[in-house]
Amino acid sequence: MISYRELVQGFRLAGVTPNRRLIVHAAMSSFGDEIRGGAEALLGALLSVSGGVMAPTFTYKPMLIPEDGPQANAITYGTGGDANRLAEFFTPEMPADVTMGALPEAIRHHPESLRSLHPLLSFAGVGVDSAVDSQTVNEPLAPIGELVRLGGGVLLIGVDHTVNTSIHYAEALAGRKQFVRWALTPRGVRECPGFPGCSDGFLQAGPYLEDITTRAQIGQTVLRFIPLEPMMVTLVSLLREQPGALLCDREDCGRCNAVRESLSAINE
Repeated sequence: MISYRELVQGFRLAGVTPNRRLIVHAAMSSFGDEIRGGAEALLGALLSVSGGVMAPTFTYKPMLIPEDGPQANAITYGTGGDANRLAEFFTPEMPADVTMGALPEAIRHHPESLRSLHPLLSFAGVGVDSAVDSQTVNEPLAPIGELVRLGGGVLLIGVDHTVNTSIHYAEALAGRKQFVRWALTPRGVRECPGFPGCSDGFLQAGPYLEDITTRAQIGQTVLRFIPLEPMMVTLVSLLREQPGALLCDREDCGRCNAVRESLSAINE
């Protein structure tokens, strides 16, 4: 069993300090031996050593596919069918999608938690109210931008850069094509611009971030801490010098292909 003390020590060795606000991505399964106290203990340890913790609490059950919409949007209109009929209204109490993992739900249920109200791309946090409050439907990644302003960092716990949501913010800063999606809400269908692209190619970011990454281990679980401001500088520069960087190589990836097409149109 991994103890609370081991968690705290590991986070400190990774470079987490009391003045540092974090966006955290974690795989509980990476610890192998169960953490004593589960995701709630993990969150407690994080809060004890940092200035606040935030995580994506994205929800996909409200997503709809309309009959038509903007072109080059990496979506096949009119194919919603049963999925549209099964879509659920977004409410603040809707659980994060299971792909988000256990930590976002622990954050969402914390008595001091604040959750944003984006029907697809919400964030929840403790001690980071200004970041959570900054989100709008038109600026879904604004909470990450606020963490950049606050000197925050990314903590990856047993996961790699393919789940590092902050790389999407770097893409947006660099002017990379974003997408539009639609969500079912109690007030009707909401158009949600600024929906990010595919993250399957984000492993490519690792070597560029090596010099600003601090590593530690808790048992067999690798921790990686990256300060957000230099991360943005590094990746925005990369994307402006190499506009096709960080895209995946799957031939059937609609979003990455749409980005490539947008880059080709710019160069013509």
